[in-house]
Amino acid sequence: MFSQPSPASARERILTAAVDLFGRHGVRSTSLKVIAAAAGVSPALVIHHYGTKDGLREACDEHVVRTIREAKTGAMADGPGMDLVTLVAGMDDARPMLRYLARVLVEGSPHLDALLDDLVDDALEYTAEAERSGVVRPTADPRGRMVVLTLWSLGTLVLHEQLHRLLGADLLDDGGDLLPYLRPAAEILTSGVLTPEALTTPPKDPS
Repeated sequence: MFSQPSPASARERILTAAVDLFGRHGVRSTSLKVIAAAAGVSPALVIHHYGTKDGLREACDEHVVRTIREAKTGAMADGPGMDLVTLVAGMDDARPMLRYLARVLVEGSPHLDALLDDLVDDALEYTAEAERSGVVRPTADPRGRMVVLTLWSLGTLVLHEQLHRLLGADLLDDGGDLLPYLRPAAEILTSGVLTPEALTTPPKDPS
């Protein structure tokens, strides 16, 4: 009934199927049997590679973090000149992982702290590369900046339905329109919001 792919190919297919199905239906509602069927392997092979659903879930976390790190590192190393079309293409490919992250954040996980730590630590590394290539401004508090930006981005995933309602931007559905989100996000990140005077002017004495 099942083909016999190579171990590397089988692991990759299982991970791809698990990230997609966990993201669409949630971890609790997705069985190893369903994942195995989507990957074209036997349930026994899933258990052989990952042991339990929790083991597979941890592997999915690692896969998502690694994929984001590689994509971001490559983009930042390219230097200035990124455009919205390129960003849209990259996010289109990343939709299964965005859905997975949104689910993990909503459902919770004993591994959530480790997942967020990895995302922040990786962001620190590729942002340092972006500073060297002239894409990102230096900061006196690299970690503080990346914690805030990471949590802001993940918060947008959690509130994706409200983002769609208010702006018409669709982050998670395949083929959804991303530009209503990317345009204002790019403006905020490149131009900022407050003027320098807003941050340096002392507050007026209410008396």
